[in-house]
Order: sequence, then structure tokens, then C-alpha cells
Amino acid sequence: MADEAAPRLLPVAADRDKDDRRRWAARCGFAVLGIMSTLLVYGVLQEKIMRVPYGVEKEFFRYSLFLVFCNRITTSMVSAMVLLASKKSLDPVAPLHKYGVVSISNILTTTCQYEALKYVSFPVQTLAKCAKMIPVMIWGTIIMRKKYVAKDYFFSVVVTMGLRIVHSISGISKNVKAELASMDVSPFNKGRESTIWGVSLMLGYLGFDGFTSTFQDKLFKGYDMEIHNQIFYTTVCSCLLSLSGLILQNHLIPAVDFMFRHPDCFSDVVILSSVATASQFFISYTIRTFGALTFATIMTTRQLVSILLSCNLVCTSSQLDAVGWRGKSPSTSVSPAIVFVALYTKSFLRSKPQKLAGSSPPRGSSPNPVSNS
Repeated sequence: MADEAAPRLLPVAADRDKDDRRRWAARCGFAVLGIMSTLLVYGVLQEKIMRVPYGVEKEFFRYSLFLVFCNRITTSMVSAMVLLASKKSLDPVAPLHKYGVVSISNILTTTCQYEALKYVSFPVQTLAKCAKMIPVMIWGTIIMRKKYVAKDYFFSVVVTMGLRIVHSISGISKNVKAELASMDVSPFNKGRESTIWGVSLMLGYLGFDGFTSTFQDKLFKGYDMEIHNQIFYTTVCSCLLSLSGLILQNHLIPAVDFMFRHPDCFSDVVILSSVATASQFFISYTIRTFGALTFATIMTTRQLVSILLSCNLVCTSSQLDAVGWRGKSPSTSVSPAIVFVALYTKSFLRSKPQKLAGSSPPRGSSPNPVSNS
């Protein structure tokens, strides 16, 4: 009887495996679609708001801190609703000043990111973001007392070498410089060396972003907190700080007035804040469901697609087209390829031990919940 029953169980087990694969594929597709769609829209919109003029008079939106405020107040409201809907406590888990440290660093990160778009194109900025591993390793050594193996340093060096395109813009030929000047639609580089300002702001972005994610990692490991709890308190602090900055700079009323005069800008800001909030929940879902390898692969792919989308939708061409993506020499053309190949390899090697362990990412390995992507 047992021998007769065994063959009958095989089709049942096969059907169950097939159903599991379908459910896994559906969940994975949901995660990929969510992350890619929200962050791609976020990236293109932030460049449009900061670099493309509005209205007949071609006015530029100049209030980057106002975008930070809108993003953070939207995220804080949604995270509060999630906590209340799930009947979880709104009480802070960590001391409030530690949320404040994350908040200040995050505001500086986002402000540098938006301000940099006044001086460098979004594709160049996106490639520069791939260098995040270097400041994270530095802050990890200082704050977390982490020790990194040789392969971590190797891939950091490889990615940095690939990113030399960002730093070589100032050394290109006069003809290419003239081409870049004709392509730049932003008025903020008038009378100053835009590349120097842009690179300086990107260095500030990388440094603050590395500190933010490292300090958040320390909070996750030091306190048993829900990710939405940290999102809520960090973004509430960011709302108060960014609002104070807007008032002190006398930018709040002009920013609101600008959006009243340009309803299309208001629509862009609303969509930007919405997708920025939605992306945080997709990121959390992906990490918890599939682990770090899938998430890292999606994010690396997103950087590539962001560059291509920006080049085709926001500008007729870009700085990266002129000096990197379709480079004037083979060495500059291959730079972006070096970056992405190194990142894919590093993501695979870093995530492989976690996969073999058969467990979800440990607490504290969650991505930056208020990441600037």
C-alpha cells in the first residue's frame, strides 16, 4: 500500500512546489515593480523640479529645504497611520536625542543631494551615489568598530576608479566643455565653477549619508525597535528642523507662493513626496521577504535605469553622454560599466553567506529607512 501511495504523492508535491514558485515570483515581481517604479519616478522628478524651469517666465524652483519638509511630513503621517492601524505603540524606543542625530544628518544628506542637482546632472549624481560604500566603511570603522576584509576594500577601490568620470569633467577638452555648457539648463552655475560646487555637494552628501545609515544601524542593533517606529520619530524631527530652517531663511512663504503660481510644480512635489514615502515600505518589504541579495540587485539595476531614463526624459542629452556614458574615448566609455559590474559582484559575494545561513537578514541590517536613494 505504501508503495502505491508514494507515486501519488509525487504529483501533489510537484504541484505544491509549482504553486510556491508562482507565489514567490508574484511577490518578487511586486517588490521589483514597487521599488523600481517609485524610485525611478522619484529620481526623475527631483531632477525636473530642481533643473527644469516652470511657467512662461521660465522660473526655477530654488527651495530645496522645502522639498525635504514635504517628503518628511508625508512619510511621518503615513508611518504614524501604519503604527496606529497595526495597534503598535507610538512611544519612542530610543532616547529622543538619538532620533535627532539621525534626523539632522538625514536633512543635511537630502539638502546636499537636491542642491547638487543645481550644478551637476542627475546621471552624474547617480553614478556618484555608487561610491556610498567608502564613507559607510569609514563610519562603520569609527562608530561600529567594524573590521572589513580585503575584498571590501578591493571593490571600493574598483568602484572609485570607475567613478573617476565624475572628477574628470573639469579636465576634458574645451570642445566638450562648451558642449556641456550648452546642455546645462540650470541657471545656478552662472559666475561660478559649477563642477567644483557640484562635486563638493556630492562629497557632503556621501559623507552625511554614510553617517546616517551607520548610526541607524547602531540604533537597530542597540534597541529592539520596529522600522516604522524609527521612521516616524526620525521624520517628525526632520519636519521640525526643516520647517525651522525654512522660517529662518524666509523661504517658506516664497516656496508656497511659487507652487500657487505654478500648479504643475505643486503636482510634481506631491508626487515626489508620495513616491518617496511609498519606496520606504517597498524597501522594507523586499528586505524582509527576499533578503539582501535581491534588494541589492534591484537597487543596482535601478541606478542604471535611472541614468538611461534621465537621459531620455529630462534632457535631450546629458553631461554623462558627453563625457562618460557614450564617452569621447574608450577609457571614459567603460567607466560606468566598471561601476555596475563591480557593484553586482560585490552584492553577490556579500549576500552569499547570508543565503547559506538560511535566515533572513539580521536585525540591524535593514536598509536606511529614510534613505535618499
